[in-house]
Amino acid sequence: MDSSKTQLDLVLKGSGYDIEKEIKAFDESKAGVKGLVDSGIVKIPPFFVVPENVVSSEPTPAHLQIPVIDLKDAHGDPARHEKVIQEIRSALEIWGFFQVVNHGVSKDIMEGMVEGVRGFHEGKNEVKKEYYTRDVKKKVTYTSNTLIHKTKAADWKDTLYFRMAPDSPHPEELPVVCRETTIKYTAYIRGLGDTLLKLVSEALGLNPDHLIESGCDKGLKIMCHYYPPCPEPNRTLGSKSHTDPDFLTILMQDHIGGLQVFHQNQWIDVPPIPGAFVINGGDLLQLISNGKFKSAEHRVLANHIGPRISVASFFAIYDRICGPIKELLSDENPAVYKEVPLMEYIAQYMWKEQDGGVTTLDRFRL
Repeated sequence: MDSSKTQLDLVLKGSGYDIEKEIKAFDESKAGVKGLVDSGIVKIPPFFVVPENVVSSEPTPAHLQIPVIDLKDAHGDPARHEKVIQEIRSALEIWGFFQVVNHGVSKDIMEGMVEGVRGFHEGKNEVKKEYYTRDVKKKVTYTSNTLIHKTKAADWKDTLYFRMAPDSPHPEELPVVCRETTIKYTAYIRGLGDTLLKLVSEALGLNPDHLIESGCDKGLKIMCHYYPPCPEPNRTLGSKSHTDPDFLTILMQDHIGGLQVFHQNQWIDVPPIPGAFVINGGDLLQLISNGKFKSAEHRVLANHIGPRISVASFFAIYDRICGPIKELLSDENPAVYKEVPLMEYIAQYMWKEQDGGVTTLDRFRL
């Protein structure tokens, strides 16, 4: 167990507080963070608390804004197509993040998914408990903080998870309240994912189909996060700082806000834009691009206001060995990463805290 958590345990036990007992009770309630809020708490439990300096951030400077890329006519107009590729290349090199508008996913599909996620999380506890598990092999799960017994501090969120590809769940395995919307949303996200992967391929100077032919679209996991209002948002985080363990992430966030990206040694807000998706490159894109495209650290602040709902779609598959794309390497641009068995990578990602500025991917540098 992490030493800082062990020290916290000793302090709390000295005051008569048994943190492991409290975590066990929280887990066995299967009610998640929403259950705590519904119980009327006015102070957050100690196992959610992080140091104040971790939570704090300065206001985002006006000149630092996440790029917004308009995909309208990106395939019908050659000049627009080239401009979009240049914008994506710049955004992934500098930020690792951008937002897209005019992406082809309708407002009805997006809002329907948000309401389906809300319906599940705000539904009957008896129904939610049927899905509550920490078994990462299951295709459909509901949980709060998968690694709660290991992490330094729990996140202020609950999560409904779907592994939609490969080998998607049968429709009847999905919760009734969001079954239809999830199936529709997944189809649109897979289409948008293919569109973006083709543009990213071209941004790397490769054939448009290179990343898809390499299998980057073969796996799709969808995480539907529910961030209840927090009575002490200055003492915890909605999601702690992390990078994503995938090739590409497509995030739909509601109007509440709270997502931040670490850029130029400061936390920068990613403001919600109605109808937009937030796109970011993950560790695996940084790996195969030989560091050309960034996998940026990001986090979500807790908030008095809520709930905040977001739906993150992760394109990744781990049944292979990956390294920098050969076509990108030269004497002037040698490989900076090893060939990585992705099962080894994801095992390290899942079980080791990203701490002290060292990410899981850093461990595979040459």
